[in-house]
Amino acid sequence: MSVSSLPITAEPAGPPAGRPMSIWIDLTNSPHVVIFRPLIERMRARGHSVTVTARDFAQTLGLLDRYGIDHRVFGAHGGAGRLGKARAMGSRSAQLVRFARRGGFDLAVAHGSTDQPLAARAARIPQVTMFDYEFAAAMHHWNGRLATRVLVPGAIPEQALWRYGIRSPKLVRYPGLKEEYYLADHRTDDAVLAELGLEPGRVTAVLRPPPEVTLYHRGLSSDVFAATLDRLLEEPGVQTVVLPRTAAQREQLAGRPAIVPDAPVDGPSLIALADLVVSAGGTMNREAAALGVPAYSPFAGRLGAVDRALIEDGRLRRLERPEDVAITPRTREARPPLRDPEALIDLILAAAEVPA
Repeated sequence: MSVSSLPITAEPAGPPAGRPMSIWIDLTNSPHVVIFRPLIERMRARGHSVTVTARDFAQTLGLLDRYGIDHRVFGAHGGAGRLGKARAMGSRSAQLVRFARRGGFDLAVAHGSTDQPLAARAARIPQVTMFDYEFAAAMHHWNGRLATRVLVPGAIPEQALWRYGIRSPKLVRYPGLKEEYYLADHRTDDAVLAELGLEPGRVTAVLRPPPEVTLYHRGLSSDVFAATLDRLLEEPGVQTVVLPRTAAQREQLAGRPAIVPDAPVDGPSLIALADLVVSAGGTMNREAAALGVPAYSPFAGRLGAVDRALIEDGRLRRLERPEDVAITPRTREARPPLRDPEALIDLILAAAEVPA
C-alpha cells in the first residue's frame, strides 16, 4: 500500500480552543532542528509560547544558531558505548526534570528524545513522542510507556508497536511522511550553491555517512557507502558534497576532493538543488523522496516500514553496489505535492487534553 494512502487510525480530540499554551520542545539530533523549525513558527503564529532545549550532538547547536532559534543546552551525547550513553542520559534527564518542574509547561514534544518523556512524566506534563523507525527497541520500550501520545507515519502497522506497550488511543498514525508536512513551508535558497562553491551545470551528489564513527567499518552499511563515495569522487563530472556526522568522519575526508561544509548548511535547500542523495540515515533520504530527488539507502540494518513503502513506490532505492547509483543530471520537474503542516500540529497539540 502506498505511504500516501494510509489513514489516520485515531481521531485527535482537537487542540484546546482559544487557550494559548506553553510548549516545550526538546531537540537531541541535527534533523530535529529541521523538523521542528517550521512547526515552531506555526505554533507561535497560533499564539502559543515555545521553549526549546537541545543536546550538544552533531550539528544540532550549529543549526539552531543558523536558523536563529533561541534554545537552552542541556547535556551532550554519551559516545558509542552503552555505559557512556547511560551516564549521559541519566545526567541529562535529571537536569531536564528540574527544568520541567520549574517551567510551567502545558505540553512537551520531541522526536525520539529519550530524556524528555521521563522529565515530562516527573513534572506531570503531557508529552508527545514522534518517531518513524519501529525497530529502535530500547528507545521505544522506554518512550512508549512514558509518553502521553505517540505519533508515527501510517506506514508503520499498529501491531509492530504492541511489544513496546504502544497502542491506540495513545498511538496515532498519520498519513504520509513527516517530511511532507514540515517541508511544505520550505523555500529553496539558491545561495547554498555559492556558499559551498558548487558549479552550475555539474552533477551534484549529496552524501550523509552512516552513524558509525568511521567511514570504513567492515560488515556495516559504511562498506557500501565508502565504495560509493570513492566512485563519485573519481567521476570528473560530479561535485560531491559530504555532510559528516562526527569529527572523525571529517578527518577521514581531509585531502580528498569532497566538498565538506565548514558549518551547518540548509540541508533541505541543498537536497532540493541536488541531482542525487545517498544517505545511510533516514531523514535525508525521506526529505529527498518528499522533494522528488533520487535517493539511495545503503542502510544495512533492518529496513523499517516507511523505507520499505518508499522502495515499493519507487521513491527510494536500496543501494547494494556503487554501480547502482545513476550519475545523471536530474530532470527538474514541479515539486511533488506536500501536506498541510497544520494537520500535524493539530495532532500534537491535542495531547495537551490527555492527562499526563
